[in-house]
Amino acid sequence: MATPPDTTAALIPTRTPSRIALVSFPGIRAFDVSVITEVWGVDRTDRDVPAFELRRTAADPAPIPLRGGLSLTPDRTLAWLSRADLIVVPGLDDHLTPAPGPVLEALRRAHARATPIAALCGGAFTLAQAGLLDGRRAVTHWNLTDLLRTRHPGVTVVPDALFVHDDNLWTSAGTAAGIDLCLHLVRTTHGAEAAATIARSMVTAPFRTGTQAQFIEHPTPHTDRDADTLAAVRAFALTHLAEPHTVAGLAARAGMSARSFARHFQATTGTAPLRWLITQRIAAAQKLLERTDLALPEVARRTGFGSEITMRQHFATHLSTSPRDYRLAFHRTPAGPGVDTPGPHP
Repeated sequence: MATPPDTTAALIPTRTPSRIALVSFPGIRAFDVSVITEVWGVDRTDRDVPAFELRRTAADPAPIPLRGGLSLTPDRTLAWLSRADLIVVPGLDDHLTPAPGPVLEALRRAHARATPIAALCGGAFTLAQAGLLDGRRAVTHWNLTDLLRTRHPGVTVVPDALFVHDDNLWTSAGTAAGIDLCLHLVRTTHGAEAAATIARSMVTAPFRTGTQAQFIEHPTPHTDRDADTLAAVRAFALTHLAEPHTVAGLAARAGMSARSFARHFQATTGTAPLRWLITQRIAAAQKLLERTDLALPEVARRTGFGSEITMRQHFATHLSTSPRDYRLAFHRTPAGPGVDTPGPHP
């Protein structure tokens, strides 16, 4: 798993989400409803993805109009939030839309019960209206950060993370980052393979490295040639994870100086080359720990950590767990001793 900067996420929450509550009210975004439904509302148990019970909750059972001529029909009242293992709040078409009082009160009660709550994009404004983000860190779409600061000065707005975790509250940046957060929540509770299976069915990457800074408009865009060159270098690194890599070596492959390479890499991916490489190695190690019985030193060797000690240090830093404990939590039927090292997306 690649945890973007400023997530401060523990690997395994207190409870494993299986009952998911989608909080709905007039003004929520149809796209976010679709993302939540696609991640948790599709039966993929035939592909070893855990079964989820997704419920559409609302203050009353009346259909809720969505932009584009769509509508959502609730199937549970807000009382069902007391049974939920995870509550997900969609973003808003108008980010200043006031949430109904019963919704805000239900969210406050859920947080008091320590139920994890995730808000996608402008859903951070809903959590802020409930007072849940006061004194806490949160993120929203990069174009809305100033508005969130102005309307809710008690919130510590993180300007460029893809998603942020603080006190059992999750917030994400805009649109695609909502997908990132949903997949991350699956990954941290059911393992990298379950998240990857869902991601493959959605034709999206299991995780993205970097921050939303890479998507903010810049006055001098990089050329397609630079982007193609960097993509080729990332692909090379992924297919040669077991080998040692340095910024200078990768830069030479790109035909750039180390300084220029690092600058272009950061602008393209939102993260530094070696940090990106570490997240790819962690993701590959996770899959081997889930799918094989390879000894830990061999997992470390195949994924480029070199030693079990180094791999353990990175797991502790990025996942708040150890390789051994990760295997105990998520190990599946071995794929065989000759399994290839899984390759994350460039």
